[in-house]
Amino acid sequence: MDAYRRNNLALWNEWTRINSASSFYRLDEFKRGENKLNPLEREEVGDVRGRSLLHLQCHFGMDTLSWARLGAKVTGVDFSDQAIRLAQSLSAELALPARFLCCDIYDLPQYMDEQFDIVYTSYGVLSWLSDIPAWGKLVAKYVKPGGFFYIAEFHPAAMIFDDTTTEMRLGYPYFSKEVLKFAVQGSYADLDAECAVNDEYNWQYTLGEVVTSLLDAGLSLEYLHEFPYTVYQQLPCLRPIDEHYWAQAEGQPQIPLMFSIKAKKTA
Repeated sequence: MDAYRRNNLALWNEWTRINSASSFYRLDEFKRGENKLNPLEREEVGDVRGRSLLHLQCHFGMDTLSWARLGAKVTGVDFSDQAIRLAQSLSAELALPARFLCCDIYDLPQYMDEQFDIVYTSYGVLSWLSDIPAWGKLVAKYVKPGGFFYIAEFHPAAMIFDDTTTEMRLGYPYFSKEVLKFAVQGSYADLDAECAVNDEYNWQYTLGEVVTSLLDAGLSLEYLHEFPYTVYQQLPCLRPIDEHYWAQAEGQPQIPLMFSIKAKKTA
């Protein structure tokens, strides 16, 4: 693991503590039975009853266990040992069967070789990955013939805007191949929290790179959807449009804020 990912690992261990206690994640509501998945991914992934599902970059497992509540046989993977420890604790506490593995995503073949009906990941995962083509191969490796991969993610076009102002102005490159360093203030779930890690390291990705990585790995694209809304206040100019989503104010130009992809492996 390189120095960038070691830093990010320490950060996500801190964020596990902060996020699990935040009102953003609503862990108590989840423990009382609330399903944490958004309508988008529930509708697009469809019925998971009896199907095996691998959740990559699962954080502390609430989404993974939400799929388990819907009947999937779930495995979650994350590089944060604190997150996986909490996920395992939640699985036991709530009597929701699940397997959780702690490893860097690129090291997963050293730990697991089976395949799954569904490989799933969502929301804020790709910017932590330094090698999208290698990620595409990893995803395809774990999809069973006849199965599919699904991702719902923040649109890279939205990630070029300055997130420190309500003005819509460019702040970050779209085509950058360099690691991007950002100062950390708390967590995205609680900006006022105390965090011992001061920096995070991200990588920009393009939509073309994401699609091409999956096609080059042998998957077939069923769809690419783009959406003018997102699941949290990603930019200061966004406003809530319902209990799940945020978007530009009515009358303002709409920009792509999220996308989803479903890609199949032919039998």
